[in-house]
Amino acid sequence: MSAKIYYQEDCNLSLLEGKTIAIIGYGSQGHAHALNLKESGCHVIIGLYEGSRSWKRAQEQGFEVFTAAEAAKQADIIMILINDEKQAKLYKEDIEPNLEEGNMLMFAHGFNIHFGCIVPPANVDVTMIAPKAPGHTVRSEYQAGKGTPCLVAVQQDYTGKALDMALAYGLGIGGARAGLLETTFRVETETDLFGEQAVLCGGVCALMQAGFDTLCEAGYDPRNAYFECIHEMKLIVDLIYQSGFAGMRYSISNTAEYGDYVTGPKLITEETRKTMKKILADIQDGSFAKEFLLDMSDAGKQVHFKAMRKKAAEHPSEKVGEEVRKLYSWSNEDKLINN
Repeated sequence: MSAKIYYQEDCNLSLLEGKTIAIIGYGSQGHAHALNLKESGCHVIIGLYEGSRSWKRAQEQGFEVFTAAEAAKQADIIMILINDEKQAKLYKEDIEPNLEEGNMLMFAHGFNIHFGCIVPPANVDVTMIAPKAPGHTVRSEYQAGKGTPCLVAVQQDYTGKALDMALAYGLGIGGARAGLLETTFRVETETDLFGEQAVLCGGVCALMQAGFDTLCEAGYDPRNAYFECIHEMKLIVDLIYQSGFAGMRYSISNTAEYGDYVTGPKLITEETRKTMKKILADIQDGSFAKEFLLDMSDAGKQVHFKAMRKKAAEHPSEKVGEEVRKLYSWSNEDKLINN
C-alpha cells in the first residue's frame, strides 16, 4: 500500500496560531525553517548555546534568541535542528527538564528517536518534518512561492492532534506546496542513512574518484580525468533530477546511452548488491549508529572520523579539481559553500 501525500488543502496553518515555536539550531535547516515559519505568520524563537556564532545572525534576521533551555521552556513546539551526534546531550540537559504536557517535540531526521538516544516522556507529541533538500533550497523555494517536498511522520500522538500539527508546520515552511509524504521514523532513518552511504555520498564519491584514478593511472592528463569523471556528473544528475533516467538517456548521445546499458551491469555486480544489502543490515541493526556515536563521543574524540576526513582531502582529484574549477564561468556569488 502506497503512503499518502498531503498537500496545502490537507493542512491547517491556523493550528499554529498562539503557539510559540522554538527552532533549536540556526544552521542550514534551522535558518530556513525559522524564516519560512516567520513569514507564514508563526511566532518563532531561536534556541542556541551561549557563545554560538549564529546568535548575532539570528538576531539580525529578526528573531529573539535564547539558550536552548530557555527557548524550550517558552515553547509549545520544539524543533531540534542540530547535528545528530549532539542531540541526545542537548535534549537531556536543556530540553527534557523544560518539556510540558502537550508540547510537540519535532525532528527533521529520525536518528536519535529511532536508535533510542532520545526517549521522550509519554505526555508529549513526537513528530517529524524532514525536507528533502538542503536548507538553502528550502528557503529559496519558499521565497519563489514554491516548496520543497518533505517527509512527515508521527512517532507519538499524545494529544490526538500530532499529525495535524506536523502538517501545519510542514505548510508553514512551504513543504506542503510541493507535498508531504507520510512515513515513519524507522523508515526515514534507515532509508536516509542507506541512501547517503551506498549511493549519494559513499557510492557516488568513491565511483567518481575510482574513475579519476583509473584514467590517471593509464597516463591521461588529470584535468581530462576530472572533467570526464567528476565535473560532468552534475550534468547527468541535473537531467535525471528533471526528467528521470529516460529523460537523461534521451538527452545524451546514442554512444553514451549504449555504453550506459552495456557497462552499468559490469560495475554494479551481484557482489556489489550483496555489499549494499550488508550496508543496509548494519544500518537496520544499529551497528552503524553505534560505531558513529562512539567515534563522535568524548571517549572516541572523532579520531577515526578526522583521520578519514584528512585522507579524503588528500586525494589527487581535490588538488586538480581546485585548478579546474577556476576555469568555470560562474562567479563565487553562486557558491553553495563559501570557505
